Amino acid sequence: MDSLGLLLWLTAVVTILSRSHADRNVYPSAGVLFVHVLEREYFKGEFPPYPKPGDASNDPITFNTNLMGYPDRPGWLRYIQRTPHSDGVLYGSPPWEHVGRPTVVEITAYNRRTFETARHNLIINIMSTEDFPLRYQAEFFIKNMNVEEMLASEVLGDFLGAVKNVWQPERLNAINITSALDRGGRVPLPINNLKEGVYVMVGADVPFSSCLREVETPQNQLRCSQEMEPVITCDTKFQEQFHIDWCKISLVDIKRVVSVAPERSPMGPGVLPDIGEYNPPSESLKSRDYFADFLITLAVPSAVALVLFIILGYSMCCRREGVEKRNMQTPDIQLVHHSSIQKSTKELRSMSKNREISWPLSTLPVFHPVSGEVVPPIHPDSYETTSMPLMQTQTNLQNQMQIPQQQPPGDNYCMSTFRRLEVNGIPEERKVAEALNL
Repeated sequence: MDSLGLLLWLTAVVTILSRSHADRNVYPSAGVLFVHVLEREYFKGEFPPYPKPGDASNDPITFNTNLMGYPDRPGWLRYIQRTPHSDGVLYGSPPWEHVGRPTVVEITAYNRRTFETARHNLIINIMSTEDFPLRYQAEFFIKNMNVEEMLASEVLGDFLGAVKNVWQPERLNAINITSALDRGGRVPLPINNLKEGVYVMVGADVPFSSCLREVETPQNQLRCSQEMEPVITCDTKFQEQFHIDWCKISLVDIKRVVSVAPERSPMGPGVLPDIGEYNPPSESLKSRDYFADFLITLAVPSAVALVLFIILGYSMCCRREGVEKRNMQTPDIQLVHHSSIQKSTKELRSMSKNREISWPLSTLPVFHPVSGEVVPPIHPDSYETTSMPLMQTQTNLQNQMQIPQQQPPGDNYCMSTFRRLEVNGIPEERKVAEALNL
């Protein structure tokens, strides 16, 4: 590699490193809302462009923020980014204790297309302010806003302007903004463009106006307890753009708030006292007899279970009355009746096993399913009847006979058909009409 190429390569490396580790200094005021936007456009130049020239670069980029040397951010600083295609926002209210001590926050950008990262440091230099903190503080709950929408400078400016018209202070500052989800709120349903809601705390140097005090009246307190909207005269100044839940407004005069925090003990130097060298226990330990523990934990429950088993076995086996004792206590006539019933039952069962009855007419086929020939009504047991019709025609004339049937006076006699059946070799005649009716 020639010297010119090496110089250009080193220049590019230095440029990338300088971009990746560029420091930004910001100077927020203690007790005043601090907002810092992590712009995606700022980091796009540090990632390689698209392979095809002319394509619009819209890489999905996410951010990770943490205090230098620690895995998380400072307790007062919060971060939000809705989608990888939107800017990230750091926001919070710097405390008075951090005045004069720079807070270094590491910001790492992840390119989700190329899996490359870029990093730079954000140095927060908290400045002191006059009249810190502001004495009168009011917290509003805005139902139709999200955090990232409220953090926009123009939206926050419109809200502070509306509050200033209602309050009329000489000095008004936004102290903090908190999402309703951080206060235990629920995620809204994704219908009707519902918002999660946001709490906005503002401070002023003059007492609360009469309009803001209307929330504390008994009538409005009763309406709030009944989940009804209170009647506020200055609500029209907010209603067009900001829907405020007046039942959740908080008015605090910090001069009248009584501190109930317990007194803290003075903090030590953080060094443990010297108690000498560690002295481990002696290696020679006394032996211990566990036979008594064995008897208590195993032998005693086993003995109790054995006694219970013997008592239960004696009750179930040795205390039974038996058949002889039962017969002795039963009257003779009842035993005779029972014996006769048993004998009759056995005899009927043995007779039922030996009887043979011809098939009913309803279960006999009318004709052969293949040849179509008429099938005799009486079939052997091995005849296949699963695919034959169930109705039987009266065409077998050899087992039928004609007998006269009586008709009303003046009419001639007609012949009625009877069916000759055989049950156990005994002929039996029965009317077909009666058989069909049954």
